[in-house]
Amino acid sequence: MQVSVILAHPDTQSFNHAIAHAAIGELRLHGHQVIFHDLYAEKFDPILAADEIPQGAGVPQEIEVHCQEISQAEGIIIIHPNWWGQPPAVLKGWMDRVLRPGIAYRFREGDQGEGIPVGLLKAKAALVFNTSNTPGEREATVFGDPLETLWRNCIFGLCGIESVYREMFSVVVTSTVEERQGWLKRVRDVVGRYFPEGTCA
Repeated sequence: MQVSVILAHPDTQSFNHAIAHAAIGELRLHGHQVIFHDLYAEKFDPILAADEIPQGAGVPQEIEVHCQEISQAEGIIIIHPNWWGQPPAVLKGWMDRVLRPGIAYRFREGDQGEGIPVGLLKAKAALVFNTSNTPGEREATVFGDPLETLWRNCIFGLCGIESVYREMFSVVVTSTVEERQGWLKRVRDVVGRYFPEGTCA
């Protein structure tokens, strides 16, 4: 199985990087092909130019590669911190440029974009791992967990992926070594459950 892993955190010593390494290790343990992108390390350009917006528009080769990979992925894993209730800007730009009409979704014939899109992604499951320095109870009661709505409904639901799992690890800044080790075990367990050897769960 081909699984795309997308990481968005600028610090190579971050817990996000540890999550990515744990997830990739588990995928490879189960014999999956991993396509990994560390967006900061690759200096991914998040700026969507006006001439890229129309469906069928030409895009730079770098973006074409990302589009082909995500369209062929049988599984997707996204890893990023919670910054202001949102992904880092580089990941938002990746969404804007890569999850394009004709790649991730389409509109029905005759629809000018006012209707409900039809998802095109073939991935059977998508996992999102987030980190935060906000306690979970405060995140839910004060902020309403906007990342859950974003990934489950606005992104993957729209793009046709029905099986979506998301987990937030917090509070990272005050966490112990033992807590972080437990979280990484949790990552490996979840990845192994959704992407067992041979096929998606």
